[in-house]
Amino acid sequence: MFKLADLIDANREELAALEALDNGKPFGFAMAADVPITANVIRYYAGWCDKIHGEVIPSQGQFHTYTRSEPVGVCGQIIPWNFPMAMLSWKLGPCLASGSVSVLKTSEKTPLSALRVAELIKEAGFPPGVVNILSGFGPTAGSPLAQHKDVDKVAFTGSTPVGYLLQKTCHKDNLKRITLELGGKSANIILEDADLDLAVAQTEVAIFLNMGQCCIAGSRCYVQENIYDAFVAKMVEKTKKRVVGDPFDAKTDQGPQVDEIQFNMILKYIEKGKQEGATLLCGGNRVGDKGYFIEPTIFGDVKDDMTIAKEEIFGPVLCILKYKTIDEVIDRANDSKYGLGAGIVGKDIGNIHKVVNGLRVGTVYVNCYDILETNTPFGGYKDSGIGRELGMRGLNNYLETKTTIIKIPDDSLI
Repeated sequence: MFKLADLIDANREELAALEALDNGKPFGFAMAADVPITANVIRYYAGWCDKIHGEVIPSQGQFHTYTRSEPVGVCGQIIPWNFPMAMLSWKLGPCLASGSVSVLKTSEKTPLSALRVAELIKEAGFPPGVVNILSGFGPTAGSPLAQHKDVDKVAFTGSTPVGYLLQKTCHKDNLKRITLELGGKSANIILEDADLDLAVAQTEVAIFLNMGQCCIAGSRCYVQENIYDAFVAKMVEKTKKRVVGDPFDAKTDQGPQVDEIQFNMILKYIEKGKQEGATLLCGGNRVGDKGYFIEPTIFGDVKDDMTIAKEEIFGPVLCILKYKTIDEVIDRANDSKYGLGAGIVGKDIGNIHKVVNGLRVGTVYVNCYDILETNTPFGGYKDSGIGRELGMRGLNNYLETKTTIIKIPDDSLI
């Protein structure tokens, strides 16, 4: 695993280029984030391999009791198209560290970087059969893998509707363990005392990272009414300066959407926002006449019951909503079937903690957004998933606990 991490670092330019070609994300971003994250996650879990152990438990009477942590077994792992390399590492890292084996299916939209990593896995000297990477569509590859009776665990990252389906169907022939990292509609809350420049910079990252194709994107931006107009003006000004274009151009902030399907879906949501009465503040159009480029888009005067405020758009579309009180915004932020993440920008630590404690989400970013640490658990409440990835909690998903109780003879000196 350490050797694999080194090989990923050594081939970072090629891997970043494959991510840009496959996914559309800027090459510079893939070089600075996707590839290093992938190597770091593999390296982090490599460090866990000799630290997985059980414990001795005191027992009443003449018994010696201990536990062992054992591999869960054969793992069917299904990754999405928005962060192909990073999601591969999130799945393979803990699986391999636990001693389990992986059958990993890539998205049919973005298979290239994973297939190149498969070559590096072979070069690193992994035993045959420990890692198996295949490409295919959900109905013909993902579903059969998830339903296979010899698969002991399923780990899936993707949309909530597919998560529902897997939850219902993957237990056909055995009671598989299952972890799901699903969709989100994260609230990004700008408190009244927020530094507006920081709030704008944080919101830009929260919604436009990876062309908006991010499960934890802060797509519902709640702004306190007293600073609403000032925030909107600065946010629109900042957004209009974003450069949309060739992922291999160093000046590009935003590349194309992943494919025509996603491109058309985002444009339909933009039209829906207009039809339902939201105010289009900027963007909303296709960029150029070739490719799947969409202008960074902002809607103002958004209401909670509008489609664009409720459904995951998975594109560069920000909804700005006005609120009055902290209690109100906590309730409105929680009024969603999703609970993956949230953001807060503000200064008063008491108000910040009140919001953090009131939110029913897996991750809260305060005065920052999309910060990723390999030792920090990631996952969601409600329909945003089951279980956590990364860190020790991510590793525990791939371990079974075996308890052994041994009777000590009455005449023993122990």
